[in-house]
Amino acid sequence: MRISLSALLVASLTLGACGGSLNPFGWFGRSTSEVAPPQDDRPVNPLIPTGGDRSLLKSVTGIGVEPVYNGKPFGEVVQLVVERRDGGAIVRVTGRSDRQGVYDVRLTTMNEDEQPVDGVLTYRLEGLEPTNTRVGSPASREVTVARSLTDQKLRGVRSIRVEGLRNSRVVRR
Repeated sequence: MRISLSALLVASLTLGACGGSLNPFGWFGRSTSEVAPPQDDRPVNPLIPTGGDRSLLKSVTGIGVEPVYNGKPFGEVVQLVVERRDGGAIVRVTGRSDRQGVYDVRLTTMNEDEQPVDGVLTYRLEGLEPTNTRVGSPASREVTVARSLTDQKLRGVRSIRVEGLRNSRVVRR
């Protein structure tokens, strides 16, 4: 009995210390920050949907009508954490906006139908900005948002990327 209990304890401590895919606490590693690519300076037609955002197309065609979301990207993505849960994972992102008072914060998918492209699932951290607000301290401009992903959506995903205006954060399996 002591030997089996000792073996179980040693095995669980060994598994907990490794960073492999069998360790539930090391399912996704720590996030790393990357510099955002330069923004395209060409004029944008707001009537043509871009990226994976199809809400405008749905509202124009009347198929699956949903309101158009006019969120603006956050200035900086501060933290990205993926937490394992039963049946999937929770992606938790903290961002720092350029001004205080940003509301209706969302992780907008940049992939078509939220399918990974080359194993990368990409989101953009966006929020609605009120007018005439102060800049304030960095801590007063931080907002945290989370998104739940199922195991089916995570199938084939090797990394999750969240973009802001000036940087992006990536977490890899």
